[in-house]
Amino acid sequence: MQKTENSKTRKVTIKAFRFNIETDYLPYTKEYEMEVGQDELVLDLMNRIKWEHDGSFSYRRSCRHGICGACAIKVNGKAVLACKQNAIELLDLFNNDITLEPQSKKRAVKDMIIDKGDFWEKHSAVKPYVVTDVEPHPEHETKQSIAEFNNFLDSDLCIQCGACHYSCPALEVNEAFFGPAAFVAAYRFTVDTRDSAGIERLELTSEMGQGVWDCVKCFECAEACPKEINPIEKITKLHNLQFEKKVARSNIATRHAEGFVRSIKKHGFLDEADIVVYSEGYLGMYKHMKTAIKMIKAGKIHWDDALPWVDNVPKSKNLSEIQKLIEISMTNKL
Repeated sequence: MQKTENSKTRKVTIKAFRFNIETDYLPYTKEYEMEVGQDELVLDLMNRIKWEHDGSFSYRRSCRHGICGACAIKVNGKAVLACKQNAIELLDLFNNDITLEPQSKKRAVKDMIIDKGDFWEKHSAVKPYVVTDVEPHPEHETKQSIAEFNNFLDSDLCIQCGACHYSCPALEVNEAFFGPAAFVAAYRFTVDTRDSAGIERLELTSEMGQGVWDCVKCFECAEACPKEINPIEKITKLHNLQFEKKVARSNIATRHAEGFVRSIKKHGFLDEADIVVYSEGYLGMYKHMKTAIKMIKAGKIHWDDALPWVDNVPKSKNLSEIQKLIEISMTNKL
């Protein structure tokens, strides 16, 4: 890496993931030397690779305004919209060693282009549109109040770029999982007052394996989103709606959520041993013995914590206030 005398450009080596599903057995990395200006975007670098170095280099692009989501890629594993992300910022972040990568290497078709079929299938599955019976010749429009519109939160800002979807570790290990973008769409149309398919969406998103209960709350989706939408917020809202609408069924995941409230209400603190027993029962807890032993050694739990007649979890000095807050804030009975 070299800086020119006026420091307005930086000479660096850009690495790019290369793969053509029709001709290559394995992907490979190719390097390109170029002068990068302070105002250049990642999309500019990709354009220069194609125009100045190798015309076969392939990627998607369209609006160049951060609206269409077509140019979403990863740089050293970090999700970015190529048309929004300043290149120098990434060079600084990764110490001038960056590799342009597709959103999902295992779905790569040609270079930065991936097959997004799984993304669109899951997006379509949650019915991302208003389902309602409309008169053939309505006499007036369907109105919404400001409060009803505001209930969408920022879910309407999603551009379906797939950045959150392909940054989700839960989806990486479980291909049945709908993923954060589908959950954002499910929330947006479920809370729409004009829609009549909310219960169906809540049932779909409550299913174990594919639904919101398999989210691990890692916040990778929120970090990846170029529109600063927080999918975790919408996933949590779907959790609550499933309870409110009596869609949630008793299983390990829902009992785990109930166990949190039960523990805090009882002690003011989290009783981690009791949550496992409450969620999975005494037989189920044995599969966590290795973890439990480590926690006992670290002093996080005690060997007799799971015994029903033993209550050695300390009580918060503000327990009565905590219990009042829980009663005030709970919108449904678990």
